[in-house]
Amino acid sequence: MNNYTGQSDFTLVGFYNQFKHPALLAVIIFVIFLMALSGNALLILLVLSDTRLHTPMYFFISQLSLMDMMYISVSVPKMLMDQVLGSHKISAAACGMQMFLYLTLGGSECFLLAAMSYDRYVAICHPLHYPVLMNHRACLHLMSACWSLGSLDGFIFTPITMTSPFCGSREIHHFFCEVPAVIKLFCSDTWLYETLMYLCCVLMLLIPVTVISSSYTSILLTVHRMNSAEGRKKALTTCSSHMTVVILFYGAAVYTYMLPASFHTPEKDMVVSVFYTILTPLLNPLIYSLRNKNVTEALKKLLGMKPLFHETVK
Repeated sequence: MNNYTGQSDFTLVGFYNQFKHPALLAVIIFVIFLMALSGNALLILLVLSDTRLHTPMYFFISQLSLMDMMYISVSVPKMLMDQVLGSHKISAAACGMQMFLYLTLGGSECFLLAAMSYDRYVAICHPLHYPVLMNHRACLHLMSACWSLGSLDGFIFTPITMTSPFCGSREIHHFFCEVPAVIKLFCSDTWLYETLMYLCCVLMLLIPVTVISSSYTSILLTVHRMNSAEGRKKALTTCSSHMTVVILFYGAAVYTYMLPASFHTPEKDMVVSVFYTILTPLLNPLIYSLRNKNVTEALKKLLGMKPLFHETVK
């Protein structure tokens, strides 16, 4: 097997050269990277260490945090090293690995958000059946399905993309090997490939969006019929946090993979990618912790600030 050198290498153009102070930008990204890793790791630690958080909802939140930690680690370390070392080369093997990981993680998160909405639907609309329908085994099966379905995306598109003939300078106008940026280097017509990618993305997004829409429609109807104002507030607070994450993630995915090429420019694509690969992993633990009383109480207990309230929480 030939080494991935010379013409097999790609060049990640990135966006540092678009700023007057690229070193400052790199420092900011590094700080965000550390904050995202520490925030998500802390959330996972709280879920594991506090028995009050040993429920399906927090199990799925901890899995989302794990995905976010992996997601931001796919592109940011390489991007920072490029700035420090002044080299923007990436081998075909490394490029393919980046592509496979972010496709797998992105697809898995699509289905995980659907599983989280189903969990909230069962908890609010069928509370008596919740311990049966969302037992530990069911949660593990759902999580395994999310990872398996997400990996299909990586197994389908990574080999097709990386084995296609490339032409020109092999410069990828992006800061990591994202499929829409890489296929612009193809020698052949990309219409068939882009159509396949579009149809696959429709299925990958349509199924979770249908589950999420159905779940929250039922939740809103159930909440509307609630007599307890406190119960209504608690349900809406929990669901609004999840819907915020859904809108952030799916909005970026729809722009990247489903809008026509006329809507795209390299600069816009990089801004959107920065949003969902760097900023979203930072925001998700904040969204789920700042508005969640159980998480904040668990954090206070971990820090030794005050004991937990002794109350039973589903």
